[in-house]
Amino acid sequence: MAQLLIVHHTPSPAVDTMLQAVLDGASTSGLESVAVDVRAALSATASDVLAADGIIVGTPANLGYMSGALKHFFDTVYYPCLRHTTGRPFAMFVHGNNDADGAVQSIEKVTTGLGWRPVSAPVVVTGEPDASAKDACWELGATVAASLLD
Repeated sequence: MAQLLIVHHTPSPAVDTMLQAVLDGASTSGLESVAVDVRAALSATASDVLAADGIIVGTPANLGYMSGALKHFFDTVYYPCLRHTTGRPFAMFVHGNNDADGAVQSIEKVTTGLGWRPVSAPVVVTGEPDASAKDACWELGATVAASLLD
């Protein structure tokens, strides 16, 4: 069975709404052979990453950067996973109150260094997640999960 790891920092209702839509997409009909493991960024470990076939990360944009919790996750898993997770499919979702570009760029830098392979464009939402944003998050979850079925 394929393993999808979702690492998130969801301190606000907006980011939690996005996470729930990603989870709904990743566990939709037809994807039953993908096990979804959800971890808060401060509790996710290198072992979780090494066991995963694909990864989704989610964060708020804080002062133009990913959350400190997600940065801590990357700091703790980077070297233990560096040589072992090259080519892993991944995607991200980011929420900002008015801008999330810096957060997206910072995640792209780290995941490029890890050699992870984006399989979906980032879902970036500013303001309150509307129906279109929720649909995009659902699609992101379903796309990454489906990419693990090969």
